[in-house]
Amino acid sequence: MDFSIPDEIRDMKRTLRNFVDNEVEKYSQQIEEEDKIPQYLIDKAKEMGLFGMSIPEEYGGLGLSMVERCLLLEELGRANMSFTTYIGAHTGIGTTGIVELGSEEIKQKYLPAMASGEKLGAFALTEPDAGSDATNIKTTAVLKGDKWILNGRKHFITNAPEADIFTVIAVTDREKGARGGFTAFVVEKDFPGFSIGTIEKKMGLRGSHTAEVIFEDCEVPVENVLGEVGRGYASALKILSKGRVALAARCVGACDKLVELSARYAQQRIQFGKPIASFQAIQWMLAEMATDTEAARALTYRVAWMVDQGLPVIKEGPMVKLFASEALGRVVDKAVQIHGGMGYMKDFPVERFYRDARITRIYEGTNEIQRMIIANRLLKEFEI
Repeated sequence: MDFSIPDEIRDMKRTLRNFVDNEVEKYSQQIEEEDKIPQYLIDKAKEMGLFGMSIPEEYGGLGLSMVERCLLLEELGRANMSFTTYIGAHTGIGTTGIVELGSEEIKQKYLPAMASGEKLGAFALTEPDAGSDATNIKTTAVLKGDKWILNGRKHFITNAPEADIFTVIAVTDREKGARGGFTAFVVEKDFPGFSIGTIEKKMGLRGSHTAEVIFEDCEVPVENVLGEVGRGYASALKILSKGRVALAARCVGACDKLVELSARYAQQRIQFGKPIASFQAIQWMLAEMATDTEAARALTYRVAWMVDQGLPVIKEGPMVKLFASEALGRVVDKAVQIHGGMGYMKDFPVERFYRDARITRIYEGTNEIQRMIIANRLLKEFEI
């Protein structure tokens, strides 16, 4: 494994770090209060090509490898997590299906506008009765002439209110279920029968919006099938596996920022006549935070490298999502503790990070599901 960073990616990391620390951070409190990401930040992200990280160059994207993408997502992870999620959901699960499974016609039609940020992507799998049990989806797709007719309801769909293009998983054969009865589709927000339902009110990630997506005799052209009819469940797993590596990189970036904030605060905060950084209790927390961060980083880049080599990550993808998100949970909890009462105040960014970090153990597959996948794979590998 070679994790040396090409000069052009190193330059992009430096530019992105400057943008995140000096510009995005200035708007964090405004985002919290208004529950909206300023258009200025979105436009700057477009200029930097961030919406095209996962899209090949021939379609207008940056054509980055998984390792290179993670290097940039790590920098984004330092930012307000709603801004990170807005871009990360688009470059991850919002576009991966089209890049990996789309026909050439679909790629030519959608990817250039998605690479530029003109069109925002989203991924619609979860339903009221199908969260961790993704095989229980109820949304149906019935072929009528040259169109598929979709009916059903998705919920907790990140970017849904703003998104233009959705990757949707629906049932095309109830008898076969997940074993040949699910199909993936590309659905535009302007297709007849498509609408956005309730926009959810969440604990954190203010500025990143999650909503219901409703299909009422929604008409989808036959050419908008992603991959093969009946292979939608396998497609969903493939999309999510890469999304989990990207999410891990974002968690690592957040950990980095929290270690930095905590180390600086500990040196400035005076108690008992000296900085709290001089106390062993604080030092041990900082040491554990930094160790968790580095362990998550190492696992993230190993799995990203495996993806780039075309190696299967059936077990490792869930592992990296599980470990990095739980490492972030431990790191942010210690960050609040080091900040003491100030860590509980909205004036300090660690309070926001604490609320925002909690969702990483839930979305893109709960950590309980990740444990089940890992264990099942292990038992198959060492079957007696």
